[in-house]
Amino acid sequence: MGLFSQAEFFTTVNHMKDLPWHGGKEVAFVGRSNAGKSSAINTLANHTRLAYTSKTPGRTQHLNYFSLGENRFLVDLPGYGYAKVPPDVQAHWEALLSEYLQTRDELCGLVVIMDARHPLTERDQGMLGWFAPTGKPIHILLTKSDKLSRQQSTQTLRDVREFLQEHFPQCTAQLFSSLKKLGTDEAEAVIASWFAADSENSNG
Repeated sequence: MGLFSQAEFFTTVNHMKDLPWHGGKEVAFVGRSNAGKSSAINTLANHTRLAYTSKTPGRTQHLNYFSLGENRFLVDLPGYGYAKVPPDVQAHWEALLSEYLQTRDELCGLVVIMDARHPLTERDQGMLGWFAPTGKPIHILLTKSDKLSRQQSTQTLRDVREFLQEHFPQCTAQLFSSLKKLGTDEAEAVIASWFAADSENSNG
């Protein structure tokens, strides 16, 4: 049974004061509004409609919690950088995102979704910069990698890893495709290791 195989909706939150006190650990997923975040979550869970995918990016407007069992949670965060959202809504999301990412003790790692054709946008780098000071691990899924040739995807991964090594050394990255189900085992292994390491730390 995979880590995500028991994933089921748990709760949705729109304000920090409403975050659940579950005594467990969380891994959050975040990404630019059309980078394929919901599709990646659905692919990992092998569930077509666990996270809401939409033709209109920016539909995830809250922190959506999914239980993975054993007091482990996946948190689907609002997409960032989508222009058609009213400025006050965008400001609320970004304040919520920023505070959650920087202060949530239960958070043991962040998965950042980037479109492999346009990785490391200004907003993506801003997100990494927000979270990096926490010292917690970051793993990047370069989604839609099936839309690149093998040579292009290999080069993209190499370029991204070189950038990370220089600027965000606690970041790792991999290629991922929801369509072809590429990279699911690698992603699951990384996230499982975070939960395992964190439970060892809290036990020790």
